[in-house]
Amino acid sequence: MEKVQYRKSDFYYDLPQERIAQTPATPRDSSRLLVYDRRKKTITDRIFRDIEEYLQKGDLLVVNKTKVIPARTYAKTQHGGNVEVLLLKRIDLDVWEVLMKPGKKGKIGAKMTIGDELSLVVKDITPTGERIVEFSYQGAFEDVLSRVGTMPLPPYIKEKLENQSRYNTVYSKVNGSAAAPTAGLHFTDELLARLQAKGVEIAEVLLHVGLGTFRPVSEDIITDHKMHSEFYQIDETAAEKINRAKREGRRVIAVGTTSVRTLESVADEKGFVRACSGDTEIFLYPPYQMKCVDALITNFHLPESTLIMLVACLTGREEILDVYKYAVEQKYRFFSFGDACLIL
Repeated sequence: MEKVQYRKSDFYYDLPQERIAQTPATPRDSSRLLVYDRRKKTITDRIFRDIEEYLQKGDLLVVNKTKVIPARTYAKTQHGGNVEVLLLKRIDLDVWEVLMKPGKKGKIGAKMTIGDELSLVVKDITPTGERIVEFSYQGAFEDVLSRVGTMPLPPYIKEKLENQSRYNTVYSKVNGSAAAPTAGLHFTDELLARLQAKGVEIAEVLLHVGLGTFRPVSEDIITDHKMHSEFYQIDETAAEKINRAKREGRRVIAVGTTSVRTLESVADEKGFVRACSGDTEIFLYPPYQMKCVDALITNFHLPESTLIMLVACLTGREEILDVYKYAVEQKYRFFSFGDACLIL
């Protein structure tokens, strides 16, 4: 059978501007939930807190425990110019990969200051145009960043986020992301407690969300697109829970595309994982068959994005576009602060 070579436009759908959510739902679990049953090919409209009706005793939820840092900062050059500096990935204690706008001001050797507490020097430029910078400061870097940085909301969110904690999940623990693993934003502590009381297990993995989330697919043929690398980690406890669930035939349900990318980066042909850490550039698109992930909780993603391509691995391209068409017609809210989708 001839292998399909997909184009970026194969994953396009029409989305009215007003469907892009500008503020998070309050409370978190009051967002809408579209449930798509792949076997029956049925769509059910629910509220997110109803998800406990679809999760069974023995299911394993895999969540990403990364925490978004206030990664967007504004620097002054030695000549008084303004530069936006977005922290993407920690390379070493004080060395970071960053995205600079405008990039032309970030020549190697350029020095800049961020407020009164932070300064940087550009050490290198990556092949894709990011800058490697070294920071200088007094005290703890995280404390300084909390004072000079802001939450790096995606460009399609125009409204100010009043409560900065709403761009983190309730289970976020490890600082390092430039964007939230947004599928997890719908969970409350109370909902997670009810699920665990029902016998749903939870495993925590880590993937620091970086530039890949912001970068659109620029190549026409999607296989020509290169993903940006992101740091992941699966510890012994998580690996043991995931492998036990696979051995016992229980469902592994990924919360978000970042959890999927972590699991599928490590999984062997039978879906088993190992405790490890590293950088992943995995790019998942049809006809890829998931090895570890049995079901997915996710948000509604941008047209032609790597994320809608990933979700299509579970459903098929035409099916996911039909689901999205329905979601647009039913006025679901889209993207980071939007509604959720459960694919079973």
